[in-house]
Amino acid sequence: METARDVVLATERYGSAESWKYFVKDAVMERRRDGSTGESRGNSIVGAFKSVFLPQGYPESVSDDYLQYQFWDTVQAFSSSLSGTLATQASLKGVGVGNQEATVAAATITWLLRDGTGMLGRILFAWQKGSKLDSEAKKWRLFADVLNDIAMFMEILAPYFPACFILIVCTAGIFKSLVGVAGGATRAALTVHQARRDNMADISAKDGSQETLVNLAGLLVSLMLIPVVTDNPILTVSLFLLFTVLHLFANYKAVRSVVMETLNEARLSIVLKGYLRDGRVLSPLEANQREPVLLEFRKTVPIKLGVRLQEVVESPEDLNLALRENNMPYLLGVRNGCVCVCLGPEASVHDEIRAMCQAVWLSSKLSPPTSRDPPTQSNWEMVHESHKMMDTIFNPFLKGVEAAGWDTKRTLLDWDEWRVEWKTKNH
Repeated sequence: METARDVVLATERYGSAESWKYFVKDAVMERRRDGSTGESRGNSIVGAFKSVFLPQGYPESVSDDYLQYQFWDTVQAFSSSLSGTLATQASLKGVGVGNQEATVAAATITWLLRDGTGMLGRILFAWQKGSKLDSEAKKWRLFADVLNDIAMFMEILAPYFPACFILIVCTAGIFKSLVGVAGGATRAALTVHQARRDNMADISAKDGSQETLVNLAGLLVSLMLIPVVTDNPILTVSLFLLFTVLHLFANYKAVRSVVMETLNEARLSIVLKGYLRDGRVLSPLEANQREPVLLEFRKTVPIKLGVRLQEVVESPEDLNLALRENNMPYLLGVRNGCVCVCLGPEASVHDEIRAMCQAVWLSSKLSPPTSRDPPTQSNWEMVHESHKMMDTIFNPFLKGVEAAGWDTKRTLLDWDEWRVEWKTKNH
């Protein structure tokens, strides 16, 4: 107990956890917990759990959405672990485990073919879609988990189609390799978002510890599950479908809980359209709640960023038209059903945001249902109109974006690497 004779020398706190006080009593310095002593045992257990499984400095060292995302990520990892056990059992049965007529060589060849096709798929997918995984991390994260469930379902069904077994498991291997690339890359992108003290390594390490704990729990459940489902295909498929529904639901909730403060094409489009409609800039929370997380196949006019000059203009006259009403370090044009943006080498991040805003506006003007009626303006006239509109609205829009809490120092817009210098006047 603290008495009148005790003199407080200092207080200390570990992050947002419990605090301690240093007292002087009879010329001796003592350290005591600040608060009731009855909570010390519970606090020590909770503190030990946090230090093992949560990043140092939690919750200040991570984003506000960290706990909700990790909860749903844990649920999906547990259900995926159980589904994976069922798929592994089916794969082993398919290659001949338990079958006296099966040979080691045949099983080895099947396994090697599956792994080899998966490796090729991994390289091709990273080449084609690697740059998209940063800008659309949520979509590709969910895509990876859906594809993973499809691959495991194929592995479960494969033993019942022995004539096509190698084809099915090789296809499933390709799908799983895509899952490895998309899942790993998007998890890294989300780690960058969650890190608030440049502590990506710590967050990634603790995420690995959480996943290991979940997989251990899944392993224990699987040990009880395997004897029940062995030689019972109906129960195997039924449990797999149950775990898959839980897995997909948890994944959807996980990506929905992420609130990114950086602008990608989808979030910038939502914020800009809201501003043009209501005159109000949506906060990161509001825009992220409206951001689509499923890969879409709508008929919209695509936007290409950082293209070559010949994709914007094809003649000196086109270049003059692209430069009219334009004093910015980028060129816009509409060609072959695409809105193309050609960027100058001196363009800043704000210039990139402005160029994207114009491209989004042009795309919405040209896309159905807006473009259902015959256009009354030529493409170049709409480009010139977009320049005039941005001259009027962009500065107040950008100030509103910054005031709403968006990070405008960097973006997640999918720019290609072409940079072009052009003559501003035609002599």
